[in-house]
Amino acid sequence: MRILLYRADGQTGPWIKDFAEFLPEAEVVIWQDGVKAPPCDYAVVWSPPEAMLRELSEVKAIFLTGAGADAIMKHEHTIPREIPIVRLGDAGMGVQMAEYVAHAVLRYYRRLDEYEVQARNGQWLQLPQHEKEEFSVGVLGMGMLGSRVLQALKEFGFPLRGWSRSEKRVDGVQCFHGSEGLDAFLAGSRVVVCMLPLTSETNNLLNRTNMLKLPQGAYLINVARGGHVSEPDLLTLVKTGHIAAATLDVFRNEPLPMQHPFWEEPRITITPHISALTLRRESVQQIAHKMRLLAQGEPVADVINREQGY
Repeated sequence: MRILLYRADGQTGPWIKDFAEFLPEAEVVIWQDGVKAPPCDYAVVWSPPEAMLRELSEVKAIFLTGAGADAIMKHEHTIPREIPIVRLGDAGMGVQMAEYVAHAVLRYYRRLDEYEVQARNGQWLQLPQHEKEEFSVGVLGMGMLGSRVLQALKEFGFPLRGWSRSEKRVDGVQCFHGSEGLDAFLAGSRVVVCMLPLTSETNNLLNRTNMLKLPQGAYLINVARGGHVSEPDLLTLVKTGHIAAATLDVFRNEPLPMQHPFWEEPRITITPHISALTLRRESVQQIAHKMRLLAQGEPVADVINREQGY
């Protein structure tokens, strides 16, 4: 078995070491632009260039080292339809995402963001507590990670809402689906958490029109992709107070340019795309297991639906 490996960050050494441990029967080859790679059974990639994808017409499957598919789906036309593209399942990302979102929700619910400002100003003042029954949390996207976040939030007793492309039923969650359910979902969500895959349908979904459907003083948490949010619209709505505050882990351009106005807005909390980091060893173990299943003619989970884009 031979694997063709590419990572946009160039950090391939640790991945090679882990494949040697968890899939010792495999030879790992690093893809290099301008260098013809030998025939390979599988490709393992993250943010691959189009030039590489054109060379993958003979592989049995392409594995992504992340849960998102948007980077490779931009070049989907270069990959033969019969080649499965397999994203990571949980691989330790679910608990990280639950931690991040729960922290952000609780920070706003307990008004800790406001207490942080008071502390910097030397002010001692107890603020009225939010009413929990009025502090509904809505999760956009109820896939693997979204479901894990909803499960974690149940422990705190918030009214929970979820929106998905197709109909779903989740115990303890008021579920909405499709374009016909989006308005009602937004109107009743005091906190909205974006966990959607980025597709042509979800790009710019959180624009001025849709964010104005949120209750006055709503909160936004985005841990999906920067393309979901109209950044100028969000900034305007934060400044006018319709959006009380936002926690953003993802942006249209990363790293976020230093001249970006988000840096100057104290009600926008910025983190550098760390809500759910890829855990390398867990990821290699999962990929190795799936490769062995494919080699035995068995189906694997987490194959991207080309029509849906995720």
